[in-house]
Amino acid sequence: MRFKGNKVWMAVDGEDRPLLEKGKALIKYQLDQPHQYRVRPENILSLDDAPPKPGAAAPVSGKKSGAPARRRPSAPTGIDASNGIPDDLQQKAILIYTDGACSGNPGPAGIGVVMNYKGHRKEISRYIGMATNNIAELEAIKTGLEAVKNRSLPVFLFSDSSYSLGLLTKGWKAKQNQELVESVRKLVNTFKNLRIIKIKGHAGHPENERADRLAVAAIKNAE
Repeated sequence: MRFKGNKVWMAVDGEDRPLLEKGKALIKYQLDQPHQYRVRPENILSLDDAPPKPGAAAPVSGKKSGAPARRRPSAPTGIDASNGIPDDLQQKAILIYTDGACSGNPGPAGIGVVMNYKGHRKEISRYIGMATNNIAELEAIKTGLEAVKNRSLPVFLFSDSSYSLGLLTKGWKAKQNQELVESVRKLVNTFKNLRIIKIKGHAGHPENERADRLAVAAIKNAE
């Protein structure tokens, strides 16, 4: 689920309804973290239903205000982001799957990146220190894009972060992490043909799940 823009795990009963204690739902930012949080159930959304932040549609200028990138990538027609992309496009494009993980929020954080291009594969698992989940998601995207050597090639980047997608493709104003957001936006504009695509998290997509495991492993290996 999603709580205040962050991915979380929520305790449910046998019928997949929120498991409440004193009227509040139980959540964790990572399944293996020892503690859990009690939050109001009405503040928990599905990963695909997070609303845009207030003022998201208004264009903003200037580095400190988090100006939106001039190019706003969108999902190509005919692509089902939850199931990958057609074979003919896979043969032409670099495919990047990114994910960030955070044990607590903020807490120890890691990133995971899976890259595929014409049979070649690269995986990145890196600990980034103490950070928030949103920072980890952005850092994962930044790392994946920085690893592309030929930026004239078509690139499809898949992320399950509504926060990152809103900032990079919908013109959301960056109220936090402004320097990081601006650096990723500038990086996006160095690509000739880049599409950033929303993918449903923890829905069984093998590469998305692999990116998540790489991010979690980075945290565990740093302990």
